[in-house]
Amino acid sequence: MIIYNVTVNIDESIHDEWLTWIKEHIPKVLGTGKFEKATLSQVLVEEDMGVTYSIQYRSYSREALDAYYKEDAEKLRSDGMKKFADKMLAFRTELQIVDEYTVNFK
Repeated sequence: MIIYNVTVNIDESIHDEWLTWIKEHIPKVLGTGKFEKATLSQVLVEEDMGVTYSIQYRSYSREALDAYYKEDAEKLRSDGMKKFADKMLAFRTELQIVDEYTVNFK
């Protein structure tokens, strides 16, 4: 499984509007059928440039993520860029899960 991570820095002047928008945007990304779930997290390190969030989408496979890039990414990315333009900065990374651990209390 690959995690498609989008880190976004939002200018405080549009923060509330962006947060409402991203909560509507994430289900559209999931609606492509290329991801099994998503997690929206606020980055807790304070920055002078605004508020930072991480959205982690768990893809079904490398092939599913590649299909997302080919079939869906451009349109979905442009929606946010048109709406928020120079008030947000986003960068994307891919994370390969190596292993997962859980605590099992008895």
